[in-house]
Amino acid sequence: MSDLQISRSETDLILRELAKVDHLDGDVVEFGCYTGDTSVLLARALQESPQKWLWLYDSFAGLPEKTAADHSANGWRFKAGTLKADASTVQHKFRKYCLPEPVIKQAWFQDLHPDEDLPSKICFALLDGDFYESIKTSLQLSAKKLVPGGIMVVHDYRNPALPGPAKAVNEFLAQNPRYKLRLSASLAIIERLAAS
Repeated sequence: MSDLQISRSETDLILRELAKVDHLDGDVVEFGCYTGDTSVLLARALQESPQKWLWLYDSFAGLPEKTAADHSANGWRFKAGTLKADASTVQHKFRKYCLPEPVIKQAWFQDLHPDEDLPSKICFALLDGDFYESIKTSLQLSAKKLVPGGIMVVHDYRNPALPGPAKAVNEFLAQNPRYKLRLSASLAIIERLAAS
């Protein structure tokens, strides 16, 4: 599988983490859904939890411009406009597999309003924005709504072609002591500690 996508082993791990929060209140969000392949797998897993909604966020315009935090000699393939997709492609996949249609928000992450565009509570967030600003923003948005015990999974934490996600995660953790980090493959798994 291309390094532009989430691998099968990473997907399996994401679904195992999702299962851990099934008992918690809140919905599931995915920032950076691309063509919706992982979104479909999340939706299938949520069929056992019909009270939870799936919310998908993407610009559908491809990657934004890089910042200084994103530059890497290995990252030449990741340019503004690459990984462009279409919301209708995602919707078609959900209809094809007879899955409940998710809430789809087409916007740059920085243009989302936490009260108007996000669910009131989040139990699980998958963040696959590739670049520093995208991960930083989606972490901030998700953390505002993440319930105690909730989990955020950040893709590309250990990807040498994409140094931005690791920088954003490390900064977030330094500023937010209520969260603990676990690493697996190229995923950063961030859990909000239960209230004491």
